[in-house]
Amino acid sequence: MAKENPIKSFVLRVDSETMSAIEKWAADEFRSTNGQLQYIISEALKKSGRLKKEMPREVPPDNEPK
Repeated sequence: MAKENPIKSFVLRVDSETMSAIEKWAADEFRSTNGQLQYIISEALKKSGRLKKEMPREVPPDNEPK
């Protein structure tokens, strides 16, 4: 079964000062560095109108609230 939105990997080169700032920001917000980069990119895309606002996630049937 294919995923609807597969995750794609790529190499990102940033200078050490920028990377240190991202790592600190991620730690401050209890995210991984990768998670922080995804958050920054997602927010920038939403703000610029290039990405739809986050769609509500569907709850799997076995995890529905009772």
